[in-house]
Amino acid sequence: MSIEQPPRTTDDAAARSDVGRWGRLRQRWQPGPWTADATAVTLLTLILVLLGLVMSFSASFVPAAEAGDPFAVFRRQAGWAAIGLVGFVLAARLDHRIWRGLSWPLLVISVIGLVLLLVPGVGETRYGSTRWIGIGPLSIQPSELAKLATLLWLADVLHRKRPRDGSPHTTDHLLVPALPLLVLLSVLVLAQPDLGTTILLAMIVGAVLWVEGLPARIVAVAVGLGGLAVAALAFIAPYRVARIRGWLWPEQFPLQEGFQLLQSRYALGSGGTFGLGLGSSRGKWHFIPNADTDFIFAVIGEELGLVGALGVIALFTAVLYVGLKVAYAATDGFGRTVALATTVWIVGQALVNIGTVTGLLPITGVTLPLVSVGGSSLVSTLLALGILVAIARRDEPVGAGPRRGGGAR
Repeated sequence: MSIEQPPRTTDDAAARSDVGRWGRLRQRWQPGPWTADATAVTLLTLILVLLGLVMSFSASFVPAAEAGDPFAVFRRQAGWAAIGLVGFVLAARLDHRIWRGLSWPLLVISVIGLVLLLVPGVGETRYGSTRWIGIGPLSIQPSELAKLATLLWLADVLHRKRPRDGSPHTTDHLLVPALPLLVLLSVLVLAQPDLGTTILLAMIVGAVLWVEGLPARIVAVAVGLGGLAVAALAFIAPYRVARIRGWLWPEQFPLQEGFQLLQSRYALGSGGTFGLGLGSSRGKWHFIPNADTDFIFAVIGEELGLVGALGVIALFTAVLYVGLKVAYAATDGFGRTVALATTVWIVGQALVNIGTVTGLLPITGVTLPLVSVGGSSLVSTLLALGILVAIARRDEPVGAGPRRGGGAR
């Protein structure tokens, strides 16, 4: 039985003519009006970027001054921040669904970059790990782009595979695209070697699978097997065994593997309640290794005290709250998956970094998102947050959230 459509009126035809092809395309890919959640994500992002610029200058001032230019690291980080903020604004102004098509080239570029790092003479080696590709004056870290590409690509593939009748994904539908991709990326990243980023990639994949409806029992088994795999990898490499010793018994190795953690604790403790004052850190004078990257939170605690450290934790807690709100309100499966996985990635990475600096976790070489020095990390994180803003702009709050198990239907 067909339903007869009403004839087009002259006004409808005129409206279509006025809009035109490019106008209709713009309407299709333009997100909705600005929302409170979009504003919250934007403000939190700007505050963290500003904090990162201030603290990156403070933490890097000493070695940069000794190299001849005290503003060198800050100037480079500010340049990356400008590039990342442009990407943030563009991503926030586009409909988030456009990233479904862009996820494929992003993933291909990421894999090519990770493979190139295995070619002798191509990658730059720092601290015993080959993670960077030099392009003129810039150093690109392909694994940072791989985090965003993995998230977007999996969300798109699973969205395409979602049954049209609204029934949940089968387990094989979820695991078939996810596990081969995770294995491929893990092998490439571990070859650098970089266990910390491998853990984050697994965290991102796990978040995508959970929100898409992977049964809780399988998630629990996967977490257990993943923990065993991480433990095995940690005890295979001698330098990782040394890190475990330095984490468990730092006082027994004060000048070797326990040095970095002890200095971090000294810095956090000497900061007291309100800190020594901005720029007054003593730990950054070659006492805290990687003070402007992996251990910038120790400098924050020393200069801004317990109040400043708790403020940073509060900012990431707010990101978690708003990100989950955006995921809860999303009206399409792709947007919900991207929003939740992005939130898990950024907040999870922050927790791992803070955990290593405070000694709750072994040292993994993971940076503090938006705050630590690092161009590739800053740009990819800002781009992901811009996409989160676009999802918040398009999707108004709805009454029903994700079903049990996180599945977005």
